[in-house]
Amino acid sequence: MQKNYYHELSNGIRTIHKEINYTKIAHVGIMLDIGSRDEENSQKGITHFWEHMSFKGTHKRKSFHIINRLESLGGELNAYTTKEKICFYASILDVHIEKAVELLVDIVFNSAFPKNQIEKERQVILEEMAMYQDTPEDAIMDEFDEVIFNKHPLGCNILGTEQSVKAISQADFIRFIEAHIDFKKIVFSSLGNIPSKKITHLINKYFAPIEAKINVQERLVFNTYQPNHQVKNREISQVHHLMGLPTYSLHDPKRIPFFLLTNILGGPAMNSRLNLSLREKYGFVYGVEAQFLTYTDVGLFNIGFATDPTNFNKSKSLVLKEIKKLQIQTLSEGQLHAAKVQLQGQMAMSEENNNAMMLMMAKSLLDLNKIPILDEVFKQIDLITAIELREIAEEALVFDQMSSLTFMPH
Repeated sequence: MQKNYYHELSNGIRTIHKEINYTKIAHVGIMLDIGSRDEENSQKGITHFWEHMSFKGTHKRKSFHIINRLESLGGELNAYTTKEKICFYASILDVHIEKAVELLVDIVFNSAFPKNQIEKERQVILEEMAMYQDTPEDAIMDEFDEVIFNKHPLGCNILGTEQSVKAISQADFIRFIEAHIDFKKIVFSSLGNIPSKKITHLINKYFAPIEAKINVQERLVFNTYQPNHQVKNREISQVHHLMGLPTYSLHDPKRIPFFLLTNILGGPAMNSRLNLSLREKYGFVYGVEAQFLTYTDVGLFNIGFATDPTNFNKSKSLVLKEIKKLQIQTLSEGQLHAAKVQLQGQMAMSEENNNAMMLMMAKSLLDLNKIPILDEVFKQIDLITAIELREIAEEALVFDQMSSLTFMPH
């Protein structure tokens, strides 16, 4: 049995609960529609820094008491930051769900940002930056955003810069949160074998008393794209290459067909066209993947691979060849059907991850104001035609409009 329960509190916070009866683990999270794209230039990295500091002390708990609260019960407490969201979440045996909810409310709404902990965590984040630089497959993804979005906030690294992170103070955290927190853009999401009556009680006990805060801010829309090609030397043995361009936003009706097209070209399955060509047929790469990321006002498509320098140009040519095939060859009825079945299967598999489902519900409620029903998404996929896919490939995958970033062995 699965049921969704939705409720909006008088302070503006929305809640969504999915009741399932086949697990003893409860997953809960608080997601805020605040991300790195909302930061001023002098604040770069402050959202991610806030994520770290949420574990470092509240007005009633010290750092150890926060990290030990759920871990001592076999549970997990975590958080993450994206360009548009910050999320705090936990997983715990369902008998301890109240402890998880109370703790999340405490770290989100009552963080104290202790000055001594700021200095410690500042160094941790600087080490995190260094770690990413030592991992070219991660570093190139972050730097590619700057290639595509240039000086727009979407182009800035979520971690910030060394200079900005070193300058962030306790007062900066307080000012940033006060300026950006909007209770109408906060969602509490939960999933587990918990009766709706109990969830309602916990919501009313811990969320309802919080005084509402409203901030109406418009994000800077990205509309200044120009193709950009950069080559950077790195002390690495392989060439790492990313190519791509802005595409359809989260709200564009062509988003789902383009997602299907991306999956055909370079999805996670080993039978993607790029993998069959670059890896299986020629052995040029260990892995190659096409990705389609969506933001509220723009999407980002990219193709990435790493290869020996002697095979770099040949690999790029094969990528272009596979893109052209999608633009000039209409999929057969059998090919289209197989692609739809594969994507639907992948989506159904992802719903088996209860924690990911809880997070998806929160994000969907913030971005779309609804929770997509899998069967309805399947119906949308079934309606996609082969001609539609070819036309979208022609419209979106314009090779001379693509940007690229290449890490060359030094």
